[in-house]
Formats: sequence, C-alpha cells, structure tokens
Amino acid sequence: MDVIVVEKLVKRFKDVTAVAGIDFSVRKGEIFALLGPNGAGKTTTIHIIATLLKPTSGRVEVYGYDVVREPDKVRRVIGIVFQDPSLDNQLTAYDNMYVHGRLYGLKGRQLHDRILELLDFVELREYAYKQVKYYSGGMRRRLEIARALLTNPDILILDEPTIGLDPQSRARIWDYIRKLKKDYDMTILLTTHYMDEADELADRIAIMDHGKIVAMGTSSELKNMLGSDVVYLKFDNGVSSEICSYFEAKVCKAIDPKTIELVVENANKILPEVFDKAFRAGLRISEVSYRKPSLNEVFLHLTGRELRDSLESPQPLARWHR
Repeated sequence: MDVIVVEKLVKRFKDVTAVAGIDFSVRKGEIFALLGPNGAGKTTTIHIIATLLKPTSGRVEVYGYDVVREPDKVRRVIGIVFQDPSLDNQLTAYDNMYVHGRLYGLKGRQLHDRILELLDFVELREYAYKQVKYYSGGMRRRLEIARALLTNPDILILDEPTIGLDPQSRARIWDYIRKLKKDYDMTILLTTHYMDEADELADRIAIMDHGKIVAMGTSSELKNMLGSDVVYLKFDNGVSSEICSYFEAKVCKAIDPKTIELVVENANKILPEVFDKAFRAGLRISEVSYRKPSLNEVFLHLTGRELRDSLESPQPLARWHR
C-alpha cells in the first residue's frame, strides 16, 4: 500500500525551480530516503508533503488526503523533525513535549504518561526536567524525535536527522529509526546527504540532483547500475591518455596521475587478464585493489560530480612488484 504518492511535483520560487517534476511513492512500513546534496530539492519536497509549502503544480497525497485541499487531515497522520533546531532552550525536555502535546489537544494523565514513555524510548527520562540549553546536540535530536512521536503519527518525516552529530550520536539515532520500523511498523521518510545513512537505513532510495530524481531503487539495485566491482590500478610509470584502451570495462577513468579506476562485472575473473594486458603493453602495475561500488560512485556516474568531498579509500588487497 502506498501511503505517500507524489506525481509530477513542481515547485518554483520566482526564477528558481527547486523541484522539477518528480514522481515517487512511499509504501506503508518502509524507510524511504531522499538522497542528494544541499540544494537538490529534498527539503522543499518534504515541506510540501508536510503541508508547509504549496506546490506550483503536481499532485501529492498522504494516506489519500490531498496536501493542498486537506492539509489538516494530512497533519493528523504525520510527525516531522526539521533540519533546523526547533526546541525552546529555556524549557525542560518535559515542558517542550508538554507544550507540543497541548497544541495537538492532548492533556492530563494521557499526555503525562505519553511524554514519559517517549522520553524512555529515546533514553532521556533522567533528564526530563533539565533545561534543553544544557543538552548535547545528540540529546536535542533525540528529544525532537520523541516530540514528533507524541501524537502517534502513522508517518514520521526526518529532514537530515543526523546532520552535525558525532558518530556515537548518529549511531543511536539510527538505532531509534530501526526500532520504530521494527516495533511499530512505522513509515519513515527521511532526507540525507550522507551515503552511509541511506545505505544503512533505507529500504529504497531516490537520488535527487537539481530538483530531479535521477535514479531510484534499493541500495543494491542502484549499485548494480555500475557493475559488480570497482578496481583501482596504480602504475609506476604514470597514467597516459590512451591507457583505458588496453582494458575492457564499463567505466575507465584516471583518478590521479598514477591511478585508474575500472568498473567491471567480476574483479576476480578479470584481474589475470588485466595483468597480462598491462605486461604486454609495458605498463608496470605497482598496486591493485578492488571493492564493491559505493552510492557515491553511482551518484558520480549519474550526475558527473561527487556528492561528498572524497571517495572512501580502497583497502589494498594485493601488490604486484616488478
């Protein structure tokens, strides 16, 4: 069952097109990630889904409710954690939750018990009556997630949920997201520019760039767009312009003055042939390594630019000395 349906969505701000006619749907109980750099249109898209912005054109429905014609009904089934901080630093965690609950019509023992239950869930109950200004970044993010869950939403929207957090805090947020899906069968729509986050969490990923969805599928499906393995060859005598002509590969390119990258179906199968061709061509290979393609390489292949500053360093698996 599709609980979010987006069709031909366009959003323009004067002369700028932030979202350029995208289509996707989110199934009940899945974690769906919009992956892309800042400015790709991810936040604009979820703000439209959450009824915070009106689309220029296109159709968006949440549980069958139109986000333009029936915004109140949409808001009853979603919870949202914004990218920018939205807590009152002068209030305690409990009071932040209490004010939010009252705005949604919760009160009395029901509200009190729900606040404590959720603070337990995000491991903040012992800090319930401490002012938020004394919280770490990770604690604040966990509190924002707890607050978004206060009304028992069917869909949780997370905009860059771990941006700026240390590795330990990121790991804890990931654990909460997994637990929400496993224990509550909650549908989660998240935006991120972290490759590992989308890879680790999402059932399906839509890669966005310049307001468009350039590819969509599971992490494995996206990686398989390139091939099975990425091989790195380092040459003692450097890389020449014609070097790729010696090797058969889906993708071949120089990544530094001495190293080329080959995308191939099966590295183990092709490496003996690579060594043989290099030897015949008088090319001296000093180092070879290989690994599976990353989402970053998929993004680079689709858009011509990297999503993050640098690729993960491949681990040398073998050396061939002259």
